[in-house]
Amino acid sequence: MISFSKFFKKNQLSQVAALLLLLLLLAIGGVPGYLTGQWQWKQPPPVSTLKELKQIRKTGLALPGWQTIEQVEQQIGEHKWSLQVLKKEGSESQAILLLLPQNGPMDQPEVEWTDVNGWGRSRWGKWDIAQYRSAEFTVKPSAKLTSKVETKVKARFFRAVTPQQTFAVLQWYAMPDGGNPSPFHWFLVDQLAQWRKQRTPWVGVSILIPIEPLGQVETSWPLAQSIGETVQAKLIADSL
Repeated sequence: MISFSKFFKKNQLSQVAALLLLLLLLAIGGVPGYLTGQWQWKQPPPVSTLKELKQIRKTGLALPGWQTIEQVEQQIGEHKWSLQVLKKEGSESQAILLLLPQNGPMDQPEVEWTDVNGWGRSRWGKWDIAQYRSAEFTVKPSAKLTSKVETKVKARFFRAVTPQQTFAVLQWYAMPDGGNPSPFHWFLVDQLAQWRKQRTPWVGVSILIPIEPLGQVETSWPLAQSIGETVQAKLIADSL
């Protein structure tokens, strides 16, 4: 049985260490701003790919190896997401791809996973989560990617049960240099980028893969990993 107390203790320690590092950087970098009155967070640098990010909500993503059956703007919580129904070419495998791109320079990830849970309950009447675990996958460099190093992504992976369908769900915030399901992780990375007069754009990604009723979520991991890598690589190449 998983020891949740140990998991949360370890997670809290890592967050405290990251927060202390951020506070130190703020203290060091904030002195010139304090003396001149030019505070970095009053007017953050622009998001260079904001136009490309906003386009995602209207058109979704064209994914190699996948056919888009339907794409619409879907209200989830307080935001409009891109909802795509996908079918894998040469296979019966299908997936729902939900994407929430950054919509402005002050826009930041917050409660997207809670919003998706609420949307699932309102759409299907029930959204019961089980078999949750952390997941990792790697996007290898290619000719289309500006980065020549591997991009590592951490994500949430779990089973969601509704009265009509059971899903394997993979979720993370996609960023240019990787991905993570924690909003705090993005905040730290973005703050560090701002001291270099840059920004860290983001896209909330939630992938729903239909599986057999009450099935084991691990049986769908190879497919989830594959589409996750494809989505991350496409976002880096075109929008991030």
